[in-house]
Amino acid sequence: MNATALTEEPAEAEPERLLLDRARAGDRAAQDVLVRRYLADVFRVTYRLLGSRERAEDATQDTFVNALQALPHFRGESSFRTWLLRIAGNAARSQGRRWSRSRETGITEGAAEIGDGADAGRAVERREEAARVERALAQLPPRQRLAVTLRVQQGLSYREIAALAGGSEGAARVNYHLGIKRLRELLT
Repeated sequence: MNATALTEEPAEAEPERLLLDRARAGDRAAQDVLVRRYLADVFRVTYRLLGSRERAEDATQDTFVNALQALPHFRGESSFRTWLLRIAGNAARSQGRRWSRSRETGITEGAAEIGDGADAGRAVERREEAARVERALAQLPPRQRLAVTLRVQQGLSYREIAALAGGSEGAARVNYHLGIKRLRELLT
């Protein structure tokens, strides 16, 4: 092993700007790192918007295909993550339109294995509560659902939510607060 290899930092830890430059130049390894870095975030957003694992996986794949094709046009006016999540929102909406046109039914999730004893009881309670929140979230209008999901789950600022939703920062705040208020009503 040479001394240079010891001082090089792994691609996973490489700064985003350098990864983007390499990915724009067609470096597949840099593109793969970007996909791995943001895969979970993109999937969570698409799943929250679509409510189906299968459709969310399709929308996630569409997101990365579209983003990597459009990467040379990314101007950096927002963070890469914000830009990518906006593409994810668009891919989820497209997937939702395709689904509603074809009248597919979502696949049901396999039952999770449950252990024995008190842990099993708590796990069941947590799953039931999570399912209750998911059902309530699904009842929100799309913009409120998106604002709540991006703010709570992804930790985005109102400015980033506005960029993703294609609206103003004030509208993002209003949609978030109305969504939270409605969730509280639905859950009580």
